[in-house]
Amino acid sequence: MATHKSLYQEFKDFLLRGNLVDLAVAVVIGLAFQAVVTALVHDIITPIIAAIFGKPDFEALHFRIHRSVFLYGDFINAIITFVSVAAAVFFFVVKPVNFLMTRRRRGTDPADEASLSDEAVLLTEIRDLLRDRRPA
Repeated sequence: MATHKSLYQEFKDFLLRGNLVDLAVAVVIGLAFQAVVTALVHDIITPIIAAIFGKPDFEALHFRIHRSVFLYGDFINAIITFVSVAAAVFFFVVKPVNFLMTRRRRGTDPADEASLSDEAVLLTEIRDLLRDRRPA
């Protein structure tokens, strides 16, 4: 019976391990974010591509060699979708998060900086530059 309790305890410890919960949260947030990115690509970026190239979907593009049909339009659609999703993630997630993390490491908050006078902002920048030049 002690073996079952230890197996149960090990299983419980495994389920409640921090990184497993973090992973589950990341998956749920990722799935929710996928809907946002898909809507951005489908509803905004694809119409822009259609305005530039004249068609929003390249699925019908193909060529034949003997009896083989090469559907390269699907490949073009996949590349456009990949680049669009990567651009959306980079510009709307990675860049803003990096900006906020840089501000946080410096100890300033962008919201706080907006309320400072021009002189205070300049003095803060000088302080940060001097801090960065100082040997550790």
